[in-house]
Amino acid sequence: MLKAHVTLDPAAVVAPVSRRLFGTFVEHMGRCVYTGIYEPGHPLADEDGFRTDVLALTRELGVTTVRYPGGNFVSGYRWEDGIGPREQRPRRRELAWHSIETNEIGIDEFARWAAKADVEIMYAVNLGTRGVQEALDVHEYCNQPAGTTLADLRRANGAERPYGIAMWCLGNELDGPWQLGHKNAAEYARLTAETARALRAAEPGLQLVACGSSGSTMPTFGSWESTVLEETYDLVDYISCHAYYEEYDGDLGSFLACANDMDHFIDSVVATADSVGARLRSRKKIQLSFDEWNVWYLSRFQGGPPPTEWQVAPRVIEDEYNVADAVVVGNLLIALLRHSDRVTAACQAQLVNVIAPIRTEPGGPAWRQTIFHPFARTAALARGDVLRTAVDGPSYETERYGTAATVDAVATHDPATGDLVLFAVNRDRAEPVELAVGLRAFGAGARPAGTWTLADDDLLATNTADSPDRVTLDTSGTVTVDGDTATVVLPPVSWTAVRFRKPS
Repeated sequence: MLKAHVTLDPAAVVAPVSRRLFGTFVEHMGRCVYTGIYEPGHPLADEDGFRTDVLALTRELGVTTVRYPGGNFVSGYRWEDGIGPREQRPRRRELAWHSIETNEIGIDEFARWAAKADVEIMYAVNLGTRGVQEALDVHEYCNQPAGTTLADLRRANGAERPYGIAMWCLGNELDGPWQLGHKNAAEYARLTAETARALRAAEPGLQLVACGSSGSTMPTFGSWESTVLEETYDLVDYISCHAYYEEYDGDLGSFLACANDMDHFIDSVVATADSVGARLRSRKKIQLSFDEWNVWYLSRFQGGPPPTEWQVAPRVIEDEYNVADAVVVGNLLIALLRHSDRVTAACQAQLVNVIAPIRTEPGGPAWRQTIFHPFARTAALARGDVLRTAVDGPSYETERYGTAATVDAVATHDPATGDLVLFAVNRDRAEPVELAVGLRAFGAGARPAGTWTLADDDLLATNTADSPDRVTLDTSGTVTVDGDTATVVLPPVSWTAVRFRKPS
């Protein structure tokens, strides 16, 4: 058995846990909206056509924020298509995902869904095929209380009170040649600055997110962020990050270590943003919104034949997640928490059906994919402050990411309750790890008060409609305590959370 050690100290605070780290993403793509959150003919649909089984799972998942309506979709979206009487709404070609958009769901319906799910909307505006005026118009419709044409139109459409959307994404992935309205960095920076100034004139307290690079492998990565922030530094609050990971060619060791890449990505964007701030002699710190992240087998999607027919809600990238995928998702959450001093918003993409923790069948069941479990437990347990956590233990070499620690971990401490929670992964494919946890700094009496482990002898095991609980969390693990040291055994390729609590 391998051995590792970590010492936890309540004084080693990184930052408070931001509840916006546990965000999700709903895009008008594939079956995320239609037969995902919305299916009026379903036996479990409510009076608005929303699937109550999906609503229940969304609340169980613990998501706090939802980015909407895209994604690539937003760069060709006309928001006004989705308001007013449904029978009068236009059907449009949706070019990003080659489908037909019926516009049955628009901002009014989605705001009702978000209220039922108890999540905050992070709204993305179209800066691909549209611009400043359209951003102002949708803001007026959503946030102006009354007394203007668009605010009164919202009220006439059934929403007396404004939606009060605080966080606005200024476009999506416009560095990408695949994006409608693709722009170079200077073009995007100027449009974003103009849009941000206009929105701040309308509502000064908005929190605005500028597009960062679509990924750290983009040829313009770094220079894009620098150019955009040179123009917008004093106008925006966030720069976005997007990253997806998959196992390539059976290289499980690298896949399990991909949180190393997320760490490097975040550190690089922070360094770039701070460099711009220093050149501008600003004391302001730009925050990061990691508003698209997940495991996504993108190579399979890109390797498939292009669509030929225009369909409503086609099945698109409905990845089926296994045990290894879930461990990686848990590790990516560890990385996000570790950087909570600068990453204060994040959205796992997406919520339902499309590379999602929740799957549904039309007219049938909804179930939890494997990746549901580490997200839900982390969202439920991470409270208070994130602690600086350094693990002393073995490492291994990976082809893609260099040297990786066998055990990666982070901890949170809630001063209000005294709860201390350790989140850890074992990346070793064969050996369990005996992890010794030093608790001396927390004083006498801290004892384990729950363990949750995701592991399985079959790393390819998945959850399906016929077997929805094939992979779930094991709560039978034991933690031994000797003096001020607790010992946790981490199975091979596993994610574990342990809560410690002092007796009341």
